[in-house]
Order: sequence, then structure tokens, then C-alpha cells
Amino acid sequence: MKHLVLAFFLMLFAAQNIFAQTPTKNDADRRIDILLSKMTLEEKVGQMTQVTLDVVCEGEPYNLKSPLAISMPKLKKAVIDYKVGSILNTGISANTQQRWHEIINAIQDAAKDTKLKIPVLYGIDAIHGANYTQGTTLFPQQIGLAATWNPQLTEELGAIAAYETRASAIPWTFSPVLDLGRNPLWPRIWEGFGEDVFLSSELGKALTRGYQGKNMADKFRVAACLKHFTCYGAPLSGKDRTPAWVPERYLHEYYIPGFAAAINEGAASIMINSGERNGIPSHADKHLLTEILRNQLNFKGVAVSDWEDIILLHTRHHVAATPKEAVKIAVMAGIDMSMVPTDFSFSDYLVQLVKDGEVPMTRIDEATRRILKMKMDLGLFEKTHYPTSDYPKFASEEFRLKSLQGAQECLVLLKNQKNILPLAKSAKILVTGPSANTMRSLNGGWTYSWQGNIADELAKDKNTILEAVQAKIGAANVTYVEGSTFKEPINIEAAAEAAKNVDAVVLCLGETSYTEHEGSFDNILLEDAQIDLANAVAKAGKPVILILAEGRPRVFNKIEPKMNAIVYVPLPGNEGGNALADVIFGDINPSGKMPITYPKHPNSLINYDHKYTENVKGMANIFDPQFEFGTGLSYTNFGYKNLTLSKSLISNSDELTISVDVTNTGTRAGKEVVQLYISDLYASITPPVRRLRGFEKIDLKAGQTRSVTFKIKAKDLAFVGLDNKFINEAGDFRVNIGGLTAMFALK
Repeated sequence: MKHLVLAFFLMLFAAQNIFAQTPTKNDADRRIDILLSKMTLEEKVGQMTQVTLDVVCEGEPYNLKSPLAISMPKLKKAVIDYKVGSILNTGISANTQQRWHEIINAIQDAAKDTKLKIPVLYGIDAIHGANYTQGTTLFPQQIGLAATWNPQLTEELGAIAAYETRASAIPWTFSPVLDLGRNPLWPRIWEGFGEDVFLSSELGKALTRGYQGKNMADKFRVAACLKHFTCYGAPLSGKDRTPAWVPERYLHEYYIPGFAAAINEGAASIMINSGERNGIPSHADKHLLTEILRNQLNFKGVAVSDWEDIILLHTRHHVAATPKEAVKIAVMAGIDMSMVPTDFSFSDYLVQLVKDGEVPMTRIDEATRRILKMKMDLGLFEKTHYPTSDYPKFASEEFRLKSLQGAQECLVLLKNQKNILPLAKSAKILVTGPSANTMRSLNGGWTYSWQGNIADELAKDKNTILEAVQAKIGAANVTYVEGSTFKEPINIEAAAEAAKNVDAVVLCLGETSYTEHEGSFDNILLEDAQIDLANAVAKAGKPVILILAEGRPRVFNKIEPKMNAIVYVPLPGNEGGNALADVIFGDINPSGKMPITYPKHPNSLINYDHKYTENVKGMANIFDPQFEFGTGLSYTNFGYKNLTLSKSLISNSDELTISVDVTNTGTRAGKEVVQLYISDLYASITPPVRRLRGFEKIDLKAGQTRSVTFKIKAKDLAFVGLDNKFINEAGDFRVNIGGLTAMFALK
């Protein structure tokens, strides 16, 4: 009997213990509940308010006093009076690491003087390294990372960016950009991963992992912010922040999957598109921000506006009759935090809207909860930042070498007539052109300043293309003539004369740095001055190696036949000059592949995954780009054999294994990107001619063979049907890898 009683009590204890170990909320949620119960309306709205650093510094926004200095009365007004929960930006330009710690110290000290001592969440556009901190490791912009086709390297570089951003006392980066660059006119195409949804998704996941790691509270990690949700990269005119017209079907097929993939990786926040889609500004689009982002994609993080975009619902988009109405529309659509950013109008309007009963308190609590959760996940309630001594690898040689690898792998060899490259190091070289002796063409915008216009000053210890070539083969073997600016001739005749006396010409054309509306243009053609320079040096009859250092494609078909070799240089960062010299003179075998379709004609801007009607023989609409998506040459050759499919017929529950043997048939080691394309031959919605469905970058020694395998399921072949949902349809599919094809069917 005693045993039965004991057994009964043991069972009862076990049952009670099980229930006790099944909490309804975790510790963070309970802490947030306690905080919310103590917070006033003004404190909650303060958490939803984000202002720029300019607001708390000496001087006025966009006209700060130099040197940058915190104004204690302004800081008190922002953090103590208005309870501002977030601050962003860099002030005048990039700060030193020590100066960042001083700034963050002042801000967080002010937060400690508030009733609840909630830390301020600081954010920065650290998009290719900690690019607003002096002396840090700057790697390729995202278009360059896309050209590497290397997710592992992308993740590693993201981790370095996180390390050096957190070393600067900043825990939040506004990156990665997951806007698809499907219009080459768009001035921000270089900020994303190119035109393909699969490539962008894979690299977006990798960069998010690099930033956040497994634990954002780690002092070496930061919170990611996906941007810009969504269709920002599809303006009809090609100009920044102009209307996009994207059907719901294409929205789900192309413009949402990249964000969905990064959300599934645990991305902490998301920034909303400044533009409009189909006449609805994204900041006012409840269907997009609530029904899709929250309900369909199950995003739990913080949705932050872009710069001034809530007030712009009134002043630019004209969908709100007053600024107050703009705040109501945006908050009720789903915005959690307003990047106001230069005043406190958002706070004033939102407090009044709640008091007037126009915005429910539940919506305020929902947004505040998300913001507090992000701060807790970052560990800010325990420690806002760590001493600089905790970051011994900051700006280290280890990080520089990894950045150099990124720059080397992003360079794309597009033409190499008669194997003119690599050049001999004993050759006499003329270096000419506007991108030859500037760091701006290697880095692009968001480099030390918004437009990247002080890169030559703050990266003066880094090598430009000219300096890297001189360092590689000796200054005595290099002649430099500027030739032209990006838009105007300077001494083209002198460049043409100098070309007669060298073995080869390194002609550096392209663009200077820019971003956003400053980069909008009316003409995709390369400027006349650069074309004239190219024609002039080509007349000397010496081999011309064209270097295209640019953020977006510039059409140059008139001079292309005269170029003996062409290297695409997609904003490789501070090590870009060294990487290019390595490629030109053969120390590195190029392995980059195009992440975009490079157009040949101004009125033929067609993506690689176009429809069949955009490539009809015998008609004017022929797909004829200058360079195709996924292409790129090497100093060795790769052969593909034995394309094998595990099945010729699969069901919705099956997995198809696709394998191919790749051999380095050349005489030197090289890296190859094995690309899997699949074509749906017939579908109820017109199918693209092909879609990238897998890729892997491999490294092969001369003569080495490797078998590469891809796993495909029916869901990987799905498309968005008539009901705007992903579906699979039975039918025939064609596989293409390295020019080899095979067929299978889905039943």
C-alpha cells in the first residue's frame, strides 16, 4: 500500500512539475509585460520614434558644427523629454571608433536618467563593412558580393562587418538590401544582389547570418534590417523613389521571396520601401505591411520607416491631407518605428491620435513590445556597448585579407581576346581614364559619407587602380594620363600619344560614387568623353584592357569591338585596386560571374529570366545583351560531363537528385560557379525561358574533377498562379547545367 501511495505522489509531483515547466511566456516577454505596465503613453510613443544624430548635436540638421559635438540640452530634449527610443546616422561623416564610443556613451547616459532607464537603440547604414567608422574593413558592395556567387564568403564578410560595427558601439545595421535590381536604370541597383530572386535570397540569408549569428546579444554581432520592403528596385521610370507597377502575382513571385528567406533566418527588423506600388505608398499599404508581412510571412520583428517617409505621405505622395493623418495611416498600416528623423512631430501627432481615439492603445503596445524585444535580444538592457579592448581584430590584417578575397572573387572577366590577359609584369603599361585614380569608383555611395564623396580622403592609405598597378609592376613601368573626367575631356590627345609607347593600355572607365536620387539619370549610355577616350587610345593599335568600374551597367557597345579584354569591377571596396592588379597580372585567376544582365542597347533592358515572347526569331524583340547573367571567364577551362537525374518522373513528395561532373581541363587552378537552370516548358502562366534553381562555387586544381549534386523538390519548381498563390502543375521540365541538358516530368 505504501508503494501505491508513493507512486501516486510521485506521479502527482511529476505532473505538477511538467505543468510548472510549461511557462506561457519566456523571461523576455515577462520583462516586457512589466515594462509596458509601467510606461506612459508618451514613453511608448517615444520608443516608436527615431531621430537622426543631427537632432542632438551642435548646429542644425544637415548643417552641423565641426567638429561634431553632442549638445546636452538637445540630447536631454530628445531622450529625457521625448523619451526617444532610437537614434541613427553619422552626423558630418565617418567618426573614429573612439568618437563613436563617446557619442554612444553620452546618449546611453542620458537614457539612464529616464524613469525606466530603457537603452537607446542606435542604427547605422553599415552596408559594406562598418563604413561610417574610420579605418575599418570595407568589402565589396552587395552587387560585388553577388558577383562572387559565394554565400560562405558573404557570411564571413557580414560577420566582419558586425564585429567592427559593434566595436564602434553600434548594434543595428540597415542591411542587407533585398531589392531585386531588375531595372538597370535604377541608381541603387548596386546596393542589392542583382536581378535574380534565387541568388538574392541565398546571399541575403548568408549576410543576415553573418550579421546576427546565433545570438544577437553576442558582442560581435548586430541586428540586421532587411530593406526595402518591397518593389523599391522596380521603378517604372528607373529613377529613384518613383512609382512601381507590379502585379500581385509578380509581387509574390519575384519581390517577396528574398525577404521571406531572410525572415526565416531570424532577421530582427525590416525597413519599408520609400516608393509606391500600383498607386499605394508602401508606408500606407496595410495589405503589404500587415496581411502579407505579418500574417503570411509571420514576421515578428520591428518594421521601421525609411527617412521622412511617414510625413511624405502628406508632402510627396498626397494620400494624407495633413501630417497628422499621415502618422495615423502609417501606424495603422503596420509601421512600428518612424525614422522621423529631424524633429519630434511624429511623437506629438501620435500621442494626440491615441488620446483622440483614432489609434488604439493596442497598436501602440504591439509596436512598443517589438522594439523592446529587439533591444532585449541585443542584450542592451544588460550592456549597451563594450570597451574597444574587447575587439583586438578591429581593422586587422586578418580582416583585410578576407576583404581582399571578396574583391578578388567579385571581379568578372568578360572578354579576353587571344588570351591577352594576364599581362606580363615586365610590360610597359599606360593607365588612363576617370576611374583609374579614385577610391570612389571602387567603393560607391555609403562610404564614409552618404554619397561616398570623401573616400579619396579617408581611404588615401588604400591603393587606387593606378597605385595598385604601380605597386605590382613598379612605377617606372607605368605611364599615367588622366584622359578625361567621367563627363568631360581633359587630355585625350596626350593619352592617345602615350598609348603608342607602351605594350598595353589599362583603360579605366565607369562611374563615380552616388546613391539614391543623386544617382538618377536620363541616359544609360557611357558618357561621350569616355567613349572618345576609348576610341583615341585604341587607334594606337596596342591591346586595350577595358576596366568597367561602376555601380550599374553603362551601355558601351560602340567601343566594345575595339577592346581586347574587359573586366567588370562591381564596387569591390578598398581592396579593389589590389584585387584588380592581381587579376590583370595573373596572380589571381578571376572567378566572378555576372549577377545582372548587361544590356547592349538603351532600349533593350531585358532580364535573363524573360518570357518566350521577348526572344522571337525573325522579329525585333530578340534577347541580345552585351553580357548574359551568370557569365564570366577564367584563365583556365572547365568541362561538364555526365549530367545525371535520379528520376525522370517525380511527384509532389519526391526529391530529385541532379548531379554533374566538372573538370578543370586547363593548366592552372581555378574556381567555377556551377549553375543549375530549370525551364518549365508549359504552364498556365507564361513561364520564363529559364530560372536559376541552384548554384555552387567550387575550387579545382588543374586536371581535377568533382561531382556536384543538387537536390530539387516540387516546391522549388512552383510558380504563382491565377489566385496569386504558389502552385505546382504537372508537366515537362528541362535541366541545363554548363550547356548539358536533361528532361524530367512532374506528375
